[in-house]
Amino acid sequence: MDHESILRLIADLCRRHGELEGVEAKAAHTGTPADLFKPLSAFANRAGGGILLFGLDEDAGFKVVGVGNPRKLQEDMSGLAAQMEPPLRPSFSVEEIEGETLVAVEVPEGAYDQKPCYHRPHGLHEGSFIRVGNSTRRMSDYEIYSFISSRTQPTFDEEPVLRATMQDLDRAKLEKYVARRKEARPNAPYWNLPFEQILKQLQIVVEVDGILHPTLAGMLMFGVYPQIFELQLFIAYLQYYGTTTTEEAPSGERFLDNRKFEGTIKEIIDDAVAYVMASMRKGSLIRGVTRQDIYEYPEVALREAIVNAVAHRDYSQFVRGSHIQVRMFADRLEVENPGGLYGRVTIDKLQEGQSTRNRLLMHLMEDVHLVENRGSGIDAMLEAMQKRGLPAPVFEDRRTVFLVKFYQKTPVEVPLAEEEQRILAYVRKHGSIRRADAQELLGANEAQARYLLQKMQKAGQLRKEGHYRDTRYFPGYQ
Repeated sequence: MDHESILRLIADLCRRHGELEGVEAKAAHTGTPADLFKPLSAFANRAGGGILLFGLDEDAGFKVVGVGNPRKLQEDMSGLAAQMEPPLRPSFSVEEIEGETLVAVEVPEGAYDQKPCYHRPHGLHEGSFIRVGNSTRRMSDYEIYSFISSRTQPTFDEEPVLRATMQDLDRAKLEKYVARRKEARPNAPYWNLPFEQILKQLQIVVEVDGILHPTLAGMLMFGVYPQIFELQLFIAYLQYYGTTTTEEAPSGERFLDNRKFEGTIKEIIDDAVAYVMASMRKGSLIRGVTRQDIYEYPEVALREAIVNAVAHRDYSQFVRGSHIQVRMFADRLEVENPGGLYGRVTIDKLQEGQSTRNRLLMHLMEDVHLVENRGSGIDAMLEAMQKRGLPAPVFEDRRTVFLVKFYQKTPVEVPLAEEEQRILAYVRKHGSIRRADAQELLGANEAQARYLLQKMQKAGQLRKEGHYRDTRYFPGYQ
């Protein structure tokens, strides 16, 4: 990293009034900071890695304070990197800025089949960290599992639903599916077997202790009512009044609509798409004597996002109790599924191909034409939005969930007011803030401080806990 690159990083930090997702600043003028294994782990587990920039004081607005002993810092960092599992090989850059010595440490991203990178002395569960926004936190058990499970092929969709039997599958749907498969592969050797044995060959059922049980994929595709056995495998639709989850309508409600869609995969996809489309605002295009309704968002984009959410969500026991959400806000539409991206796929490589988490389920969905070509859903969403003159979808991999956002117009990052910046900086440093703290920090009166804190809470920047004198505001959910 050269002199100019470091100057640009400092400028970005100052402009944002906070650390960046891939950059963490540390003041090291009095010695090597403690607990540096945490950002080392977090950056190694982050797509693209990250940069530790030593010699800046965040509490003083990223003032250049320099590194007291650059050689000792590099030795400490090298020793710490060797304690990581797998060991890291960071690169170091030493530059003079404003008469002070700064040290930039570039931490490379770890290989996908070696994540999570963790601090060996602390162990896997205490020494694994992840970067969330501009902060570093310890990984949850599920986040650790999600990395480890990406090294091999999951088979949760192939597992038997032990409480279900053949009677819980829809015979008519099964016969229609088998007939279609027979047309596609007339020479397959198993067509002369009994019907139940054909279903075993197709992995729709599996035999356990002499009893045939539907596989999870078989139940979701052909069950009479799959949610009897898997209560949370549904799609929920929430329509909010404003642009945040906390904004209230004049009459006081936050939700304008709240629906749940159950049934087989085809049923919940069709029903959810139809209902959400009917909930959208519409315009009209007059062509001659005909009128064409123009929906807020293209149906193709919505359908592909929901199909992808169903096909690629995580069906492991960690999150099988979680459901897919479709959320309509005043300015955007969101589709969120449990489980982040699987395997080698990253946000930057979504269009290049996909690693299939649920092979059996995907195969069955392809056979009934719910999925046309693997990996084509992203292109279909992009093309549909482009044809309508709308911004490209925004994709977010939050490790525990995958999120697709459709906007009516390109979202603009609105700079925070100075008072909000100061409050957020205080919360980052101290973990929370009280109303009295905000008064003292801003030199404001009680009413002004309370109004600002409540405004930031409604915007999702802060989260309120406690009552009366015990009320504190913590970092928000957004």
